[in-house]
Formats: sequence, C-alpha cells, structure tokens
Amino acid sequence: MTKINTYSLKGTKTEDTNLPKELSQKVKLGVLAQAIHIYEARSHIGFSKVKTRAEVNRTTKKVYKQKGTGGARHGSRRAPIYVGGGVAHGPKIEKRAVGITKAFRALTKNMAISQKVGRGEVVAVSGVAKAAKTKDFGQLLKVFAKEFPKAKKFSFAFAKENADIRKVVSNIKNVGVHQFSDINVLDIYRGGVLVLDKDIFL
Repeated sequence: MTKINTYSLKGTKTEDTNLPKELSQKVKLGVLAQAIHIYEARSHIGFSKVKTRAEVNRTTKKVYKQKGTGGARHGSRRAPIYVGGGVAHGPKIEKRAVGITKAFRALTKNMAISQKVGRGEVVAVSGVAKAAKTKDFGQLLKVFAKEFPKAKKFSFAFAKENADIRKVVSNIKNVGVHQFSDINVLDIYRGGVLVLDKDIFL
C-alpha cells in the first residue's frame, strides 16, 4: 500500500497516510493527454461574434434597378460585398460541449493523482477542520516551501465536510483550492504540489 507524508497545520510530520489502491495505479499518458484536451476544450468559450447580412442595421432598398445599368445585379447594401455590410461565414459564439463520462472522469482523476504520487508531489494534511483563519495555514506553507523548493504552486483538495475551509485558503497567493470530489485532471496537472485533506480517506 502506498503511503504519503502527512503534516499537521503547524507543519510537523505526523503518521503517514495510506492511499487507497485506485490512487496508486498504472499511469497511461495517452489517456491523461486525451482527458486534458477535453477539459481544455470545455473551458474555452468563443466570444467572437460578427453580424450577418440579416443582422446589419442598413437599408433593405435595392441599390439600383435589376437590368439596364450594365453593372452586376445587387440587392441591398447589407450584402457582404459592400463595406459596412454583413459578414459571410464569420465567427459565432459557441461553447465546445465535449462530453465526458463519469467513469472516464474518475479514472483520469485517479491516474493524475497516481502520477503525482510517483513523483513525490502529493502530501496530506490533518486537522484542517480546526482552521479558522488564513494565518492558520501560514506555518504549514512555510514548511512546504522548504520541502518543495522548486514548486511554484500548491493545490489543496478538501473533503466535502471541510468544504467551508476553502474560504480560509482561497486568498493565498499561488494556492489553488478545490473540493476533492470536484477536482479534475486539469486542476491536478496545472496545480503543482497536491495537498490532500486527510479526512478524505476517513
């Protein structure tokens, strides 16, 4: 059974935490890459939008008579061929709704954590329910800064019953805050060192 280092809020080491079997599984990089691609696609919403000829506020009067002018036939000045007319085939606001199953979400989440465990980038913290102020995490983060000198970010994942503690940590710079049940592979991948609430495993 895989174990990870566990710390108290004061930054002192306590008894190691045993991870469940699913958090120490074989990592398949291709599957992780696919999941990251899906979550990135879901997070991008296109805000670019142009008006079509039906949306442009211009006169619908015919430019000139249909025949006898020697010029090309035209309808209104809303046509894309005119300056100030509508745009043909322009960008539209769209949400990239790429589907993902619960099983695939759980698999890739566990696989991403397993990868972090293998790299030694996962620790646990006990007693978070006792935290009432941001400064309660100050000493702990100082210890983490020494333990992981190359880490640029820390991500805390709290148990559901300790979800309110997220408000205490959310204003700390370079610290991400998540509920463990909601964290996904992209959060883990970009989150730096993963700090797990020990109450998750109770």
